[in-house]
Amino acid sequence: MALQFISLLVISFIIWLGLAGSFALAEILLGLVVSTVVAIILSKYSRFRIGLDFPVRVFRFVFSFLPIFIMEMVKANIDVAKRVLNPSLPINPSMVEVETDLKGEISKLTLANSITLTPGTLTVDIGEDRLLVHWIDKKTSEPERIREEISGKFEKRIGGIFE
Repeated sequence: MALQFISLLVISFIIWLGLAGSFALAEILLGLVVSTVVAIILSKYSRFRIGLDFPVRVFRFVFSFLPIFIMEMVKANIDVAKRVLNPSLPINPSMVEVETDLKGEISKLTLANSITLTPGTLTVDIGEDRLLVHWIDKKTSEPERIREEISGKFEKRIGGIFE
């Protein structure tokens, strides 16, 4: 329980500092208070723990996952903007199932959120080994191609970070 509390406190405080954008003493103290409250509440419900490999995971997240995610998000934004500005472009909206090899809850949640944050896709449901996704322009019916189009670039990197 103590390791969960400390892990959540550290992560909450790092997020606070990143979002606050200020290192004034008042901001730091308020961040510690808020992070402590968050850690107290969440440590009862979470199994999150920082391990010795935490710096490696952060490095992978920042230098492996984020650049690909940002690039895919920009491409999807351009695609959706083209469709909005030119209504004659075809769309083929559909609900598709995307298989995933990810097992951890945080891994699947990160994948689902990454898909949802990419314009043109919206994760509707998360199952044991699949995600149900609304796709603005279904290009194929082959499960492997659907997986590659929607989650292929994210899944391997997320697995290397959270599993």
